[in-house]
Amino acid sequence: MKLLRFAPSLLLASSFAFTAAAQNFQSLDEQKPAPPAESRSFDLSAIDKNADPCADFYQYACGNWVKSNPIPGDQVRWARSFSLLGERNRYYLWQELDAAANNPKTPLQKKYGDFYAACMNTGLIEKKALDPLKPALDRIAALNDSHQLAAVVGALAEHGDASPLFRFGVQQDEKDSSKQIASIGQGGLSLPDRDYYIVDSKRFQTIRQQYREHLTKMFTLAGDSPEHAAKEADAVLKIETALAQASTARVDLRDPEKRYHIYSTADFQKLAPAFDFSVYFKDVNIGAFDTLNVSTPDFFKAMNQLIASEPVDSWKSYLRWHTLHASVQDLPNAFRDANFEFFEKTLAGQKEPTPRWKQCTTLTDRALGEAVGQDWVRQHFPPKAKASMDQLVAALEKALADDIKTLPWMSDETKKAAEQKLSEIRNKIGYPEKWRDYSALSVSRDDALGDLHRDTVFERDYMLRKLGKPVDEKEWGMTPPTVNAYYQPSMNDINFPAGILQPPFFDPDIDPAVNFGGIGVVIGHEMTHGFDDQGSKYDGKGNLREWQSPEDRKKFVERTDCEVQEYGGFEAAPAHDDAPAQFLNGKLTLGENTADNGGLRIAYMALLDTLAKEGKSIEDKIDGYTEQQRFFLGFAQVWCQNQTEQSARQSALTDPHSPGKWRVNGSVQNFDEFGKAFGCKKGQPMVPENSCRVW
Repeated sequence: MKLLRFAPSLLLASSFAFTAAAQNFQSLDEQKPAPPAESRSFDLSAIDKNADPCADFYQYACGNWVKSNPIPGDQVRWARSFSLLGERNRYYLWQELDAAANNPKTPLQKKYGDFYAACMNTGLIEKKALDPLKPALDRIAALNDSHQLAAVVGALAEHGDASPLFRFGVQQDEKDSSKQIASIGQGGLSLPDRDYYIVDSKRFQTIRQQYREHLTKMFTLAGDSPEHAAKEADAVLKIETALAQASTARVDLRDPEKRYHIYSTADFQKLAPAFDFSVYFKDVNIGAFDTLNVSTPDFFKAMNQLIASEPVDSWKSYLRWHTLHASVQDLPNAFRDANFEFFEKTLAGQKEPTPRWKQCTTLTDRALGEAVGQDWVRQHFPPKAKASMDQLVAALEKALADDIKTLPWMSDETKKAAEQKLSEIRNKIGYPEKWRDYSALSVSRDDALGDLHRDTVFERDYMLRKLGKPVDEKEWGMTPPTVNAYYQPSMNDINFPAGILQPPFFDPDIDPAVNFGGIGVVIGHEMTHGFDDQGSKYDGKGNLREWQSPEDRKKFVERTDCEVQEYGGFEAAPAHDDAPAQFLNGKLTLGENTADNGGLRIAYMALLDTLAKEGKSIEDKIDGYTEQQRFFLGFAQVWCQNQTEQSARQSALTDPHSPGKWRVNGSVQNFDEFGKAFGCKKGQPMVPENSCRVW
């Protein structure tokens, strides 16, 4: 899944027991959030007119905003678009959850209101302490032979306690997208990336020591002596380091061919005979299957050796840690504080914990997003907005089709195949046609951790039941209030939740240039993902199949290599005494960079068509800027941001998206129309002598 980066009435529910509980809830939320600031689609005050747009367009478009908008204490990245709109959507979602927790009008509202109320009841969470985890911890304590590891890992997954060691689920078959098959791959790490365990640098050595100290503290909080906790921490770090060494790098996993390996269940078991997968598969309650995709076979070979070499007590420590870590959001405050100090503050530079109301709103949206989203959409995504989006998408589709026809490097045969794929892209806008059914999910108002575990099981069962079933082409992978968008290669569809179809991305009442620079580029971005270095390997049916001629593929790779080199020279974090300069990984960010560049170009083409139909000129001025300039400014201001250094360094290793500055400057310096818009001269930084172009 490629991410851009973020009903009828039911019977009224009323009972004395529920009313009493609702009244009790009112005392739990002492942090009443303030309404968020509204974000404008176009902000003249953000522009730094002391900067030269031809030298650093990001500074010109965003400089004053960056200077005037420091990162809030509970954030690690603060963006003019994603962050402000995300806070707005979350606030309105909180209002809905708060009302449902106190005075639900329907059984569905009671369910998500109870989930939120349980999460907010930190007093009860403190009182219960680790009691809700006792069954899981007892199962781990009873482990006395590494041959029993599969049974314990399976039991933890069965009850929603944790999913250590690997990831297991159901996916579309990469080479037959009509089929849904079992799939398994590497996992089991807690730090953000394998490099944190294996790179021998001063920075990572320091982080590993801090992680060891965090593990020790968590085991101590769980009741161990400091000496024993330190031994357990060493055991966890040793196992996770070995798993990291066996893990495939992120860049390699971007190649779909490298993560597609069909095994029979018998042959897969031979990769790791020390772990009885038949026991695990039975515990997680998946239907029968004879073959599965093993995305990382070498990982399981190494896992097998690790099971044989590490003592059972080390595995018990590892499983205890992952059980604590998986549930930390609903554990007593001491655990949550320790988790914040390491994972948010140390690793990402966040200054203060996220307020509990924000955490619980987010957790409820994840658990019951299509339940909460039904009411949210009614209030915040009117039919007018959906109709406008349909028109924008149609305009972008035409622009991309025109772009394909005029590509100088592509043969006519491959162009026909690309046009065919484009014609088969499905568009999902706003929200699902059919809402999820949550009747099987049990929620208790006085059991936050139990709710979390039951939701984990509910989602797992929902996924595993897809095995062997027809693919649901109308299913969504994001909830309606989400500020994000995505393209799914195996579905060949683009998805735009209602959450992102708001200002500053989209405003039905503003001039076309700003909308095309905002949501238009987002639409173009997602469409271009169907033709980036990964998406171009799938056909219009979503099957992993080469449809470019060998010569065209060679030309395509030459052009994407240009972007790899270009973006690999962009600095994400500066050098200082404790760490060298951090540069972007041009291979990791290649797909997103290609989509940014292609999206900008085809959105501009669509704008020209739209203005021509309306009898307007690209040279028409508003607020002193031509529509051409407003398009580029509208695009750039989507990406105005501030970010902590720690988060920027982490993102450079783990995030396939470039930071805002380079999403802007990298794209405009590859598009000649930008230089024309601002009167730049060839050879200036934003108009280099040699630029890159794929689409």
